[in-house]
Amino acid sequence: MSIEKSKILDAYNFRHACKEFDENKKISDDDFNFILETARLSPSSFGFEPWKLLIVQNKDLRDKLKPITWGAQRQLPTASHFVIILARKKDEMIYNSEYIHNFMEDIQKLPNDILTGKTATFENFQKNDFNLLENDRYIFDWASKQTYILLGNILTSAALIGIDSCPIEGYDIKKVEDLLEKEGVLDKTKFGVSVMAAFGYRKNTPREKTRQSIDKITEWIK
Repeated sequence: MSIEKSKILDAYNFRHACKEFDENKKISDDDFNFILETARLSPSSFGFEPWKLLIVQNKDLRDKLKPITWGAQRQLPTASHFVIILARKKDEMIYNSEYIHNFMEDIQKLPNDILTGKTATFENFQKNDFNLLENDRYIFDWASKQTYILLGNILTSAALIGIDSCPIEGYDIKKVEDLLEKEGVLDKTKFGVSVMAAFGYRKNTPREKTRQSIDKITEWIK
C-alpha cells in the first residue's frame, strides 16, 4: 500500500487546533465512523487498549461541561462531534486484573502458555521496568500516554479527509469526572478522563502554521 507523501504532508499542514467550528456543518456518519475506526486500530502498549471514547452529542451535557472546560468554550457549542477520551485506572490495568486476563483470553485469544508468559512479562514491566505500582496514579498516567497515540491518529485521519479538529486539555478534571459520574456515563473506579477532542469544519481561516526547524528537534547519533 502506498500513499503519496505530499498528500500526507498536506494533511499535517491542513490540521490545526480549531478554536471555533461552523455549527451549521455536520460530519457525516460515514466520515466519523472512519475516524473512529482509526481509533480502534490504534496501537497501545502490550496491545491492551486501555481506553474508552465518549462521543458527547447531547446538548444539555455539553452545556454542563462548558463552565468546567475552559479550553473548549467555543468548541463545545459549535463542534459537530465532541469526544472525551477515557483511560483505564489501576484496578483495570494491573497485571493480575480481570480486564487484563479476559483481554488476553477473549480478544487476543492467546493460548494458556502464552497467556501465562505474557502476564509474567507484564508483571515485571509494571513492577520493575516502569515502577508503575509505586503510586496509584502511575498506572493511570501510563494508560493516558497510550490514549495520546489514539488521539494523534484520529486528529490525522480527520485531516486526511478534510475535517478539522482540536485536542483539549483545558478542563477541571475532578469536576468533569464528577459530572460524568453523576450523568451515569463514567465509572470512576474503572476510568478517568485523559483528554478531549472536538471535530467539525472550521469557521475561520487559521493563521500560518509555526514550527521549529527539523535541526532544532533532532539529533543524529552515529
